[in-house]
Amino acid sequence: MAKSVLQEAREVQLAVTLIELGARLQFLEAEVGLSRDRLVRLYKEIRGASPPKGLLPFSTDWYMTWMANIHASLFYNFYLRLLPLAEGRLDGLIKAFRMYQQQVEAHGDEQVLDFTRACTLVRFFDSRMLELATCTRCTGRFVAHAHDDQRDYVCVLCRPPARAGKKRPQPALS
Repeated sequence: MAKSVLQEAREVQLAVTLIELGARLQFLEAEVGLSRDRLVRLYKEIRGASPPKGLLPFSTDWYMTWMANIHASLFYNFYLRLLPLAEGRLDGLIKAFRMYQQQVEAHGDEQVLDFTRACTLVRFFDSRMLELATCTRCTGRFVAHAHDDQRDYVCVLCRPPARAGKKRPQPALS
């Protein structure tokens, strides 16, 4: 059955939105009903370069490091709040990622989580590899490995690592 012109326009607009957010080609192919060639052409037109090659992230451990955990937890809590208001999972993902970007920018911080990592994070939660743990001190909910003992969980904000927040000294300019 042939796609309607209107449906195809929606697919192109969705692809444009996802490319602008930084979606990888593999994600676009899975979520958008356009051909690979069309997606590559769209990507090149929007980004001015070919899509990056390489594997998608596959380890839950990346989300457990200090700064990544803070950003992943922020994003995922946004996602959970916005999902009931969204027009589906993908719409919730887009809205939550935009809100994450706005918050990071408003605080003058550097964005740690990219769109690919955010999508992968949601997949890890869907497959029950990760879950939210509630901090016993601040009661915030943070990304944690599923099936870990959560009884006395203390988050990375309440118990930061010793070198957290310290930047490497910048070389002196002569």
